[in-house]
Amino acid sequence: MVLPDACSVPVSEIITVEETDVHGRHYGSGRWQKMENPFAFTVHCVKRARHHRWRWAQVTFCCAEEPLCHLWLQTLQDLLRKLITERANQAKESLYEINIDKYDGIVCVGGDGTFSEVLHGLIGRTQRNAGVDQNQPRAALVPSPLRIGIIPAGSTDCVCFSTVGTNDAETSALHIIVGDSLPMDVSAVHHNSTLLRYSVSLLGYGFYGDIIKDSEKKRWMGLVRYDFSGLKTFLSHHCYEGTVSFLPARHTVGSPRDRKPCRAGCFVCRQSKQQLEDEQKKSLYGLENTEEVEEWKVICGKFLAINATNMSCACPRSPQGLSPAAHLGDGSSDLILIRKCSRFNFLRFLVRHTNQYDQFDFEFVEVYRVRKFQFMSKHVEDEDSDLKERGKTRFGQICSDRPPCCCPVASSSWNCDGEILSSSAIEVRVHCQLVRLFARGIEEKPKEEAHG
Repeated sequence: MVLPDACSVPVSEIITVEETDVHGRHYGSGRWQKMENPFAFTVHCVKRARHHRWRWAQVTFCCAEEPLCHLWLQTLQDLLRKLITERANQAKESLYEINIDKYDGIVCVGGDGTFSEVLHGLIGRTQRNAGVDQNQPRAALVPSPLRIGIIPAGSTDCVCFSTVGTNDAETSALHIIVGDSLPMDVSAVHHNSTLLRYSVSLLGYGFYGDIIKDSEKKRWMGLVRYDFSGLKTFLSHHCYEGTVSFLPARHTVGSPRDRKPCRAGCFVCRQSKQQLEDEQKKSLYGLENTEEVEEWKVICGKFLAINATNMSCACPRSPQGLSPAAHLGDGSSDLILIRKCSRFNFLRFLVRHTNQYDQFDFEFVEVYRVRKFQFMSKHVEDEDSDLKERGKTRFGQICSDRPPCCCPVASSSWNCDGEILSSSAIEVRVHCQLVRLFARGIEEKPKEEAHG
């Protein structure tokens, strides 16, 4: 067989194959015709472009004999049938009503908000079918068998950018076509044994919470409202007093500051999931109670921002994201605490999100990799007493030894993937690899692009 320019095409990146003659005429399956010598077939596949983009490409392979050409065609078509299956008609009803067994996945066109709606519907439907109560914070959620595809069409497209490396629509479509699969963690956010929301990207209290709350009042401004609210919030420079407790993620083999970003085929995600499963088996057989062995950490203070990220949260404006080394499927979240500081220092911290410098290299910034965490604002008059009592039990002695805070008694709001949460007191648990996307993870840059 003659391969043009000695190229090779991985089977996992083939879209379709068809019979072709040397003059460019194509013959689809079921239209076998005698071809001119040499015989050939064309492979439609993926080609990599700059900045993690994918493009459609085609390669024609020539054979000296017709039987050999047909043998290659049949072999490739058999392989493709194992990788790509026929889909039913597009869903016309709610995810809670349709028979999801008929589908291989769900594709949404839109931004992070559209994706979040699909995510909540799919997780909720899966738990209902499995008889799992989502409102129980300790419930072990069941992963969905369906994958979610994202064709980015939003303002930031954080989820797409953090899982593919670009918000290019054609690249995402090609990932869906070739049938890629990428597991991803999901955080369940509860208040007083009630599920508030699921989060896959950012949970932000203080700075990012104030931005989203203020921008909702200015939707008439369009996308510029985020810049306006961001500047207003920065100048306001509000800080909030509260208590954070968290369970460190000792099962993960990475750390937030190891400068090892999550990439396609990530070793950290694979190894961390295996260690987490081993811990769960020990706990199941009564050999070890993980939550009692691992001691919860408690931090009280005044914070400009409290952020928890399940992914890097990268976007075109911040190519490295809020936590560059956060992993998509390691069963943990990066908890970032920004204590009270001057406006100038906080600006220095924000600028680090746009360059290659370590954004955690400040005295007023702390970052931890956690499996669970809880937060309680000092302003708890309107919060449920059950969560307050649990907080007193856990935080009592440590917080009582601290001097009283001089900050005004006030609470911020939680920004949960772009939506405002109704309660400031929350408890969060990370569910390892709960959903799968039609994605592969961010691939390492080709050598020629890196040197270019």
